[in-house]
Amino acid sequence: MLKWVHGLPFPADKPDKADKRQHLGGSDPRVATCRGKLQNKRSRLNQEINKELRLRAGAENLFKATTNRKLRETVALELSFVNSNLQLLKEQLAELNSSVELYQNESAEPATPMIPLGLKETKEIDFREPFKDFILEHYSEDGGRYENAISEFMDIRQAMRTPLRDKSGVALLFQYYSQLYFVERRFFPPDRSLGIYFEWYDSLTGVPSCQRTVAFEKACVLFNIGALYTQLGARQDRQTARGLDQAVDSFLRAAGTFTYICDNFTNAPSMDLGPHMLQMLVQLMLAQARECLFEKLELQSRDPCDEDQIDDTRDIDVSLDLAQESAQVADVYGLVHDLISASAVKDYVPFSWVALARLKREYYTSLAHFHCANGLLARPLAHLDERTKEALQFMHGEPDVRTQLDIRVPADDGERKLLGRAHLRAALLCVEESQRQQRMCRELRDKLALQAVLRRTHDRAMDAYAVHEDEEEFRELLDPPRILASTKFQLSLTSPDFSQFRVEDPFRSLGPVAIFSARHHWTAPRQVTLQRADDEGFGFSVRGDAPVIVAAVDNGSLADFGGMKEGDFIVSIGDKDVKWAAHEQVVKLIKEAGDSLTLKLVTPMDRNYLKASNKNSNKGSVSAGSSSGEPSPACSVAGSTTKKLTWNPFRKQRERDSGFEASNVILR
Repeated sequence: MLKWVHGLPFPADKPDKADKRQHLGGSDPRVATCRGKLQNKRSRLNQEINKELRLRAGAENLFKATTNRKLRETVALELSFVNSNLQLLKEQLAELNSSVELYQNESAEPATPMIPLGLKETKEIDFREPFKDFILEHYSEDGGRYENAISEFMDIRQAMRTPLRDKSGVALLFQYYSQLYFVERRFFPPDRSLGIYFEWYDSLTGVPSCQRTVAFEKACVLFNIGALYTQLGARQDRQTARGLDQAVDSFLRAAGTFTYICDNFTNAPSMDLGPHMLQMLVQLMLAQARECLFEKLELQSRDPCDEDQIDDTRDIDVSLDLAQESAQVADVYGLVHDLISASAVKDYVPFSWVALARLKREYYTSLAHFHCANGLLARPLAHLDERTKEALQFMHGEPDVRTQLDIRVPADDGERKLLGRAHLRAALLCVEESQRQQRMCRELRDKLALQAVLRRTHDRAMDAYAVHEDEEEFRELLDPPRILASTKFQLSLTSPDFSQFRVEDPFRSLGPVAIFSARHHWTAPRQVTLQRADDEGFGFSVRGDAPVIVAAVDNGSLADFGGMKEGDFIVSIGDKDVKWAAHEQVVKLIKEAGDSLTLKLVTPMDRNYLKASNKNSNKGSVSAGSSSGEPSPACSVAGSTTKKLTWNPFRKQRERDSGFEASNVILR
C-alpha cells in the first residue's frame, strides 16, 4: 500500500473520499508545504489565465463582428486591458517557474541550484454517465454494475493530480498511465466521441489545451512523471555520494521520459509538449546529471581524512581530470543555452533559466581553468611524467589564434608557472563574468546559495592567484589555451519502464480486452435454450479459451434449430459468466447442465475469428483437451507502450489477433 501524507482532516461528511485518497497514495493539496503552496498558486494562475483568454476571445469576436465605431473603440480598450492582465499573469507564472530554491535540498552547504519543472494541472472529469451509457449501448450490460470500477478510476485520476514527491508519487502516476491502456480500449472507439474532453494547462505558459484523445492524457501524465523526477533530482543532498547518485538517476529518468514523449507523441497541442521544448528539456536534464557527476568526482578526489582539504593539494593527474570534466559540463550547458535561446523555446521559458544556463557555462569554464592551474602550479616540472605531459598536450588541443599564449606543454618551470598563472587569471575572469550575470538577472540575484557558491569560488581563485603572483605580472595578461572538454562518463537515458507498474483491468468483467473492446462490434447477447432427449446430442463443438468460440454447428441439430452459429462467442452458461472461462471449464459446465442447456451468445460483426484460427489449426482433430486462444493482457500493459501514438482520434491501430488453436470438443 502506498504511503499517504496526512494533512488537515477531511470534513466529517466525506470519510469515504479520505479513505480512498489514503489508499491511492495522493497527497492532500491542503498540506501547508512550500512546494504545495507553489503548486496551488500555479493552479490559480492557470485558471485566471484561462478566464482572461476566454474574455479576449469574446472581445476579439465582438470587435470583428461589430461595425459601430464607438463600440469598436470600447472593445479595443477592453482588449488592451485583457492583454495587460494576461501579460502580468504570465509574468507571475514565470516567477513561479523561477522559484527553483523551493525544490532544492535544505543543506547547510551552499550548492548551485538545479532547474526542476512544475507539474501540469488538469481539471476533474466525471466519467460516470458517459461510461455507463457506453457500457449499456456497446456491451449490452447494465452500467450500474460498474459504478465502483468507474469511481475507482476517477479516484486514482484525482489522486494523481497531487502526487507525493517521492517514489510513491511516481508509482501513482505510472499506475494511472497503465489504467489508461484499458480505459482507452474499453471506452474510446476510433469512429465516434463520448463527449469526454481532457483539458490540461501548459506548465510554462498556463494556456489550457483540450483534446478528446487519450493519447493527449497519456502524454501529459508522462510529462508530470518526468517533472516529478526533476523535482526528486533537485531535492537530493549533493554533499554525499549517495545523494549525487540518486540525483543523476532521477535526471536521467526525466530525460528518458521526455525523449519517450518526443518519440511517441506527435502534433502536441501545448507548448511544453512540443519537440523543440522537449529536446531542450532532455539536454537540460543531461547537463544537470553531468554536473552531479562532476560534483561526485570532485567529492571523491578529496582526502577522506581531511574534510577541509583545499583543491591545490590534489594530485596533478586528478586536477587535470577535474579540469576536463568541468570543461565538459561547461560545453553541455553551452548546448543547453543554444537550445533554450531558440525562438521556439525562449519566449516560453523563464528568463532565469536562460540566465542560469549561461551562468553555469561560465562558472564551469572557470572551474576548468582553476583545476588546470592548480595541477600545474602544485608540482615542479621535474615531477611531471610523460603521461601527465601527454594529458596536457591533449587537453590544450591545437593552438588557438584567439589566445596570446601558445604554450601547451611547458618546457621549463618558468613556462609552467606562466601557464598556470594564465589559467588562474582566466578562472578569475570567468567567475567574475558569472557573478555579473547573476547580478543582471533579477530572479538569480535573490538566490543566496548561488551567490555564496560564486563568492567562494572567486575567493579561492583570488587566494591562489595572490600566492603565485611575482614580478612578471605584465606577461600574465596573456590568455591561456582553451581547455578541450573530455569525460570518462557515458550517460545513457533511462526510458520509462511500464512493466514495473502492472495494474488490473478495472473493467475486467466486460471480458478479454482483446475481443470486447470499443473497436470491435458484436450483436446483442441472445439466449439459446437447448432441450435434448435421452441419447440426443446438442450438435455443436467448441474451441478456444476466454472466450470460448462455437467451432461448428451440425445441420438439423438442436443447436442449429436453436439459432447457434459458427463463430459465436459463449458469454454465459446458465447464470454463470464464462467470458474469461478456460476451455475445460466451459466443457465441464455444458456436461453438468444435463439435458437442458441455456447459453447466452454473441456474434462478432467486424471479423470472423473462426477463420483466423483455422489458419493454424489441424483440421479434423477431435480432442477432449483444452484449446487455448491468445491471452488477454489483463495484468500488463507493457505491450501498449511500444506503438507510436498520435493525436488523431481516427487513426486506425492494428488489433491483436486472437486466434484459436485446433483442439476442440464436439458436443453431440
